[in-house]
This record gives sequence, C-alpha cells and structure tokens, in this order.
Amino acid sequence: MKLGEVSLLTNDVLKLSAFYKQLLEIDNGSDDEIHQFLITEGTALTIYNDGSIKNNQNQNICLAFTVDDIEREYKKVLALGAEVIEEPTKRPWGAINMSFYDPDNNMIFFRSFPTDH
Repeated sequence: MKLGEVSLLTNDVLKLSAFYKQLLEIDNGSDDEIHQFLITEGTALTIYNDGSIKNNQNQNICLAFTVDDIEREYKKVLALGAEVIEEPTKRPWGAINMSFYDPDNNMIFFRSFPTDH
C-alpha cells in the first residue's frame, strides 16, 4: 500500500494553492476554485473546498517537507509572509528543522539533513 495524496481542505482554494505553488516552485496550470492537484517528486498535494466552512484552526495535522537548502527555503517562507513558528534550528541528531503556518494556519515543517553530520 502507498499513500496516494495528502489533501488540505480550505475555504479559499486559489489563495492556498497560490501559496503552495510559490513555496514548492511548481505550476499545475490550474485556476480551479474548487480543487487543485499539485504534484512534486511523485507525491500529490491536493487543495480542495468540499463546501463546508473551515475554521482555519487546524491543530491535528502538520506537513513535513525534506529540503536540500533550509536557509534558502527559510528566506522564501519569509518573502511569502508566512508566520514563522521556529527559525532553522539544528537538532542534536544533526537535522536542521524550521516550522511555520500556511495561510490557513496549517503547521508546516521543513527539515534538512546536512551532509557534514
């Protein structure tokens, strides 16, 4: 079995999709206001408005992305105006992690694994 996709439910598909397109540096060629399918590295992230009202206080899920250059990604997150929870911080096991909120307050983690560890 393999995970087919992760879907973020939102009230504003265009806003959230635009954020992730810039963050992930991809373009799916879609301006659909109901459902957008974003693919990166073989993994699907969908952004969907199922018609119900969301409270944008998501506290039970987070997304984690492994990145090559966390400092570059950190600058991109700042340029996008995202609220940073934790700046890039080296962990005792060698990983460098950072976290922030997307426009719907979903918690996002970026992590990198420097080759010098």
